[in-house]
Amino acid sequence: MIDRRAETGGRTGRLLRTVTGGPLVTHALIAACALVFVVSPLSGFHPVPGGADALLAAQAGYFERWGVIPSELWDGSAHALLTPFTALFVHGSWLHLLGNVLFLYVFGAMTEERMGRVGFTFFYVISGYLALVAYAAAHATSDQTLVGASGAISAVLGAFLYLFPRARVTSLFPFLFFLPLRFPAWIVLVFWFVLQWLAVQGAGSGGPGVAYLAHVVGFALGFLYAWGRYRRTDRVKAPAAATEGESQP
Repeated sequence: MIDRRAETGGRTGRLLRTVTGGPLVTHALIAACALVFVVSPLSGFHPVPGGADALLAAQAGYFERWGVIPSELWDGSAHALLTPFTALFVHGSWLHLLGNVLFLYVFGAMTEERMGRVGFTFFYVISGYLALVAYAAAHATSDQTLVGASGAISAVLGAFLYLFPRARVTSLFPFLFFLPLRFPAWIVLVFWFVLQWLAVQGAGSGGPGVAYLAHVVGFALGFLYAWGRYRRTDRVKAPAAATEGESQP
């Protein structure tokens, strides 16, 4: 997790969050993603009559209705053009959902406070929409359905990197036996971006699977937006103290 005290001015920052009600948009986005998943046929809470085959058919139909199908996105229909928005709230599994909302929870709150609620809302939706469209353009003939908030959340990570380059996060690295280590956010986020970029190169001939390209595009959009919007204002550069909790890069 991030040490918010050093990044927001200690007592003043806590008072400001109390007055403004905190990162309501971030919390609302997390709640919306969770609610959409819980009511979907993927959560396991809603048995489908007809056994496993009927459940798989219901899940496939759900993805086709609300997810992005690259080969259909360019037909110009209103439904197809809306799917990059609806897909931001659809997830394929509990693990997919929890991984995304964890990153949004860790990095979204401070980014929202910096941008403001309205600005953050438009930034999140537009960046996520464009990231999914970019992925669909790169796989224009694919019939595989694309869902998830990863593109939008990647944009939040990119913006956070520019806005709070010296914030510290505590991360768990599997290849270091899950030892919790504290690093400046820029190291964690640049490392994450490099992994996504390498994954894009490795998946280049294998067709779409995990939408690494949407991650890369979203991250770049977020960083460039923050750079263009805030480069003439002071970024938060105060070093952070000890962190609380963990986040996985």
